[in-house]
Amino acid sequence: MHRVLHLSDTHVSRTGPDEDGVDGLAALKRLLYDVRHVPALDLVVVSGDIADDGSREGCEAVRSEVGSFAAERGIPHIYCTGNHDRHAGFVAALGWGHLGPDGASIGRRADVPDVIAGVSVVNGLRVITLDSLVPGSTDGVLGRGQLDWLTAELATPAPAGSIVVLHHPPLFVDAVPFMESVVLRDPAALGEVLAGTDVHAVLCGHLHHQLTGRVGETPVSVTPGVITRIDLTAPPALARGVLGAGATVVDLGGPFAPMFHTVHARDHDANAEVYVYNPLTGEDVAEE
Repeated sequence: MHRVLHLSDTHVSRTGPDEDGVDGLAALKRLLYDVRHVPALDLVVVSGDIADDGSREGCEAVRSEVGSFAAERGIPHIYCTGNHDRHAGFVAALGWGHLGPDGASIGRRADVPDVIAGVSVVNGLRVITLDSLVPGSTDGVLGRGQLDWLTAELATPAPAGSIVVLHHPPLFVDAVPFMESVVLRDPAALGEVLAGTDVHAVLCGHLHHQLTGRVGETPVSVTPGVITRIDLTAPPALARGVLGAGATVVDLGGPFAPMFHTVHARDHDANAEVYVYNPLTGEDVAEE
């Protein structure tokens, strides 16, 4: 059995707060403090939007906090890029994103041009990170070269199976009009690569909203955002962001696996509104 702490969307900048003025580093510290008693963790993954401004400094701040948490437990911490990240800042702070308990790089980087993807093995569990970042775009893409590399990696099963980590989910909620425009393009292509392989689950972020589904026959888990979460009680055409850091504990290998447990940090300001806007126009909205 393996247990994974899945974080995403820390959105820390070189100056600290994100573009909405929210302190993602403080939210991350609260969350890590509140999950300190979660037992038997094997690794931590952070599925993108690490630095709100794409900076090395933002990535380093997250690495410091998550790395300290991981080092205390003797477990690896593994990262992938999100749409807010930038390759230069990510690599400078995190290498290809696979770090051991001591902070040294583990595994290997994918031999795919202009892509930061990697693979490592943690107690028999293969962890594969993909790079769905399209600079300047909110949605995500996995090019043919990256999918071919993933196909080759999965051709040989791992002792304890595999998980795939990327930022942009290969699914969305039909009832929320803006979601389809911000997720992974051509999710079926990823589903075809995963079909019949040893992949237990795909772990994603980006939506700042807890969501589970499938791409083909493979389970997909979208973890809540650390910095904010999207409140889907807003009118369908609007996106309402509220405070309240969340994460997911993923259990693999048991009789009911994969299992996804959502955890929330204690926060006196949780559910306080941060923004309401129309994603189609980008305009801030005063909700009635």
